[in-house]
Amino acid sequence: MFRRREPVPFAFLAEADRFRSNVTPPPRQRASFGELAGRWLLGLTLVAGLVGALIAGTPALSTPADAPAQQSQASQGR
Repeated sequence: MFRRREPVPFAFLAEADRFRSNVTPPPRQRASFGELAGRWLLGLTLVAGLVGALIAGTPALSTPADAPAQQSQASQGR
């Protein structure tokens, strides 16, 4: 289509894929035993809470088999 004749002010962004830095980031520090144990404990607590909520909530979601089906007054045709 049309080409711009003036230079683009941020031309260095187009060349960003060719740029490589010679500065390396510092190495990551390893987590201590206490931090790892805390992460595991937090994860186990969350999983146990979800499983406990599922087990405690299951009877409330189930309908008894011997109970008759409830009908609203509108569906009875009064």
